[in-house]
Amino acid sequence: MTTAEPLLYAQSLRYRYGETLALDRVSLEVPPGFFALLGPNGAGKSTLVGLLATLLAPQEGEAWVLGHSVRQHPRRVRQLLGLVFQEPSLDERLTVYENLSFHALIYGMGFGHARRIAQVLELVELAEWAQAPVRALSRGMKRRLELGRAILHRPRLLLLDEPTTGLDVQSRRRIWDYLRALQGEGVSLLLTTHQLEEAEQADQVAILDRGRLIEQGRPEELKRRHGAARILLSLADEALAEQLLREQGGYREGERIGFETAQPQEFLARFMPQHGGAVRHLEVRYPSLEDVFLKLTGRALRDEGPDGRQALLAFAQKGGEHTR
Repeated sequence: MTTAEPLLYAQSLRYRYGETLALDRVSLEVPPGFFALLGPNGAGKSTLVGLLATLLAPQEGEAWVLGHSVRQHPRRVRQLLGLVFQEPSLDERLTVYENLSFHALIYGMGFGHARRIAQVLELVELAEWAQAPVRALSRGMKRRLELGRAILHRPRLLLLDEPTTGLDVQSRRRIWDYLRALQGEGVSLLLTTHQLEEAEQADQVAILDRGRLIEQGRPEELKRRHGAARILLSLADEALAEQLLREQGGYREGERIGFETAQPQEFLARFMPQHGGAVRHLEVRYPSLEDVFLKLTGRALRDEGPDGRQALLAFAQKGGEHTR
């Protein structure tokens, strides 16, 4: 795990939606910084976020946020967290400013919150839209407003459930600019994603699949531990290619031959002095988190269906007993 004091700690969390087991005894530590939960839809990511944010109550197990139990101190936990859903959760009948003002009152910020709202609107570049109804905003602008709402009360930890899904490239870049700025101010991030390029940026990654925590660690550590580099070669000597395949257990990829190794530099240090003269083309493909996921789960990282996100959002919108 990590030597740093965890911001969040979960122990044996289990949760069902009827007959569907969404989380199966998940335990993890989230250190300060940027933490990514990687997995396809159906992995249990949104359910885990719901439990950590106290929108759902654990059916089994326990979790602590900055030392506070989600079971015993849900109100205190909510004060310490900011939350961004994947699905839209703004009131489109209100203006941009009214959405933020309502959130400020819910969090007990009193009526002196106008200055903080102005700061947040400047940060997410929506100051000129303060009096516009939310329904007039683009999808990317709404996402920025949801991020601004989540940080309005200055949380120490921000939970983001696939915050860039469905956004265009420019909007995604803006969201990440804001998130990096927040990190610079000392805000920690817990991000759920099935997008590898987002998880690659994290300080720590936890891989979830079918409700279970499969592995956790730094991206580079996970790739070293579970991945293998692939060395692809085009050789001028076909007889040599066949010999190498027999002797070293390689494989064919079109007209090239390939070898998998956890130590590509050592492989090439042995190979090139003997056979470098026959090499027409050489390519080294280093392992990715996709390769790690495939090795650990036996399947590709892809969407496979709902993971309780709709049920979780409906529960929150109805004002269920654990949201109060």
